[in-house]
Amino acid sequence: MEAFDLKTMKTHSYAKREKNVFYRTSEFKARIIVLPPGGEMPPCEMASYTVFYVIAGKARISFGSETVSVKPGQCLINEPGTLAIRSRNGVRLLGLQIARRTAVLG
Repeated sequence: MEAFDLKTMKTHSYAKREKNVFYRTSEFKARIIVLPPGGEMPPCEMASYTVFYVIAGKARISFGSETVSVKPGQCLINEPGTLAIRSRNGVRLLGLQIARRTAVLG
């Protein structure tokens, strides 16, 4: 078991985003995503389910043709597909990628 301080964890730019992964297993990956004011994560195809939890700031997350605004304390969950994130004033997110499986969790 390990505890992580998501508010103060050091982060790297989008270009070095793999350094922001702080936990990884064969089933899921956890990372901190930080976008500066006016920042964006360009559209990318996600083969996994994704969960985003807003730690600080606000963002607009687009998935296919839908766009949702999220703020601190909110969580967005989506199926595999194309997504993008934009933030007018900056945002800090917890991002979880969860592998697709055929087994049903109980």
